[in-house]
Amino acid sequence: MARFLRQPGQDDQRRAAALDVLEAALDAAEPGAAVRRALRCEGDRLTVGGREYDLSSFRRVWVVGAGKASGPMAAAVEDLLGNRIAGGHVIVKYGYTTPTRRVILHEAGHPVPDEAGRAGSRAIVDLLRGVGENDLVIGVISGGGSALMTLPVESVTLADMQALTESLLRSGAPIGTLNTVRKHLSQVKGGQLARRAYPATVITLIVSDVVGSPLDVIASGPTVPDPTTAADARAALEQFGVWDSAPESIRRHLDATSAGHGADTPKTGDPVFARVQNVIIADNALAAEAARTRAEALGLNAAIATTYLEGEAREVAIALASIGKEIAAHNRPITRPACLLFGGETTVTVRGAGKGGRNQELALSAALALAGSRNILLASLATDGTDGPTEAAGGLVDGDTVERAAAQGLRARTALENNDAYPLLAATGDLLVTGPTNTNVNDLSAVFVW
Repeated sequence: MARFLRQPGQDDQRRAAALDVLEAALDAAEPGAAVRRALRCEGDRLTVGGREYDLSSFRRVWVVGAGKASGPMAAAVEDLLGNRIAGGHVIVKYGYTTPTRRVILHEAGHPVPDEAGRAGSRAIVDLLRGVGENDLVIGVISGGGSALMTLPVESVTLADMQALTESLLRSGAPIGTLNTVRKHLSQVKGGQLARRAYPATVITLIVSDVVGSPLDVIASGPTVPDPTTAADARAALEQFGVWDSAPESIRRHLDATSAGHGADTPKTGDPVFARVQNVIIADNALAAEAARTRAEALGLNAAIATTYLEGEAREVAIALASIGKEIAAHNRPITRPACLLFGGETTVTVRGAGKGGRNQELALSAALALAGSRNILLASLATDGTDGPTEAAGGLVDGDTVERAAAQGLRARTALENNDAYPLLAATGDLLVTGPTNTNVNDLSAVFVW
């Protein structure tokens, strides 16, 4: 079970109940358990997603992948297949490790890629050079994999990719847009890992961190046909005001590929996908349902409002706070005591000098909207335990948060305008801290009304 760090003076029964609900969501999204639910191995017969594979027909089994949840996923595959596994390479975020026996885990940087990620990606590519049609490659892919499994095209340096990633993260571009760009600057994303594994059989187990779980967007779809083009990537950079400031090598590569000079990512119908199966084994809906079940066990009337929550975090917060007020005043759309759950992922357009962090910004904006309200709590949680470039996972606020901040000389409105929620929430005891959760199924927000 994930353990939230309880803040001094803020650990009353209602907050404890809210944390219980969030912990149930994290427990349900534990990736090792998800692998064990999805894979069944009986003798030489491996079953996954309704398909059966004869393990005796494969010369070797390899495990490759990347993502914040991929360490426990690789360990679970090892537990199920044992010494059938010849080896493998999996890239995880720093601190998101788990014991493995045959698969090598590489720790690397996220959300901005680093040299360790490139080295781990190169190890995966080198391994796949030796596979053939009698090999089975099991991919373990989760959110964070796009930044972690980084191997830029030859004409683009890692430093250029780092600069572009930082610009896109600050622009407020949603994950789908960010990954559209990444695919067309990579040697492994956008179906190109499947291209490198061909003609081996590939089974990719996926923990989704993307709203709606589009396969081509999760970790930039390394084993999935890519519906986007280099021209789409160029247009995305223009849309979010990043094209003119992008490194010259990136603009040159995208222009050349858009003009047909060089291969684009593989599309639907490409033979490299003929022996590839992609299976989602955990997602935001699974976590939200577990949270709802736990809330009901605690005596709350609970419902899932959506698992498609998107938008600018500070604006979404106002809407969620208004729903809390409606429940408190009129017992609708659900009666008190209530827990209304919202899954998805918002964005932050960073204009101030703060660190950002979408869940913390959502919580702070909600605190302003709820100021003076009674009996309402609002939580917003990054299920991977890392909200933006901070070690916090999000925030849990109430109608007194703004007043507690003011008592310490902190102005909530100023902090929000500066995209600087972290120090204020830390000072008021409203910061959510889990440490690495080793999973990643988007964000979960919850409105509690007593």
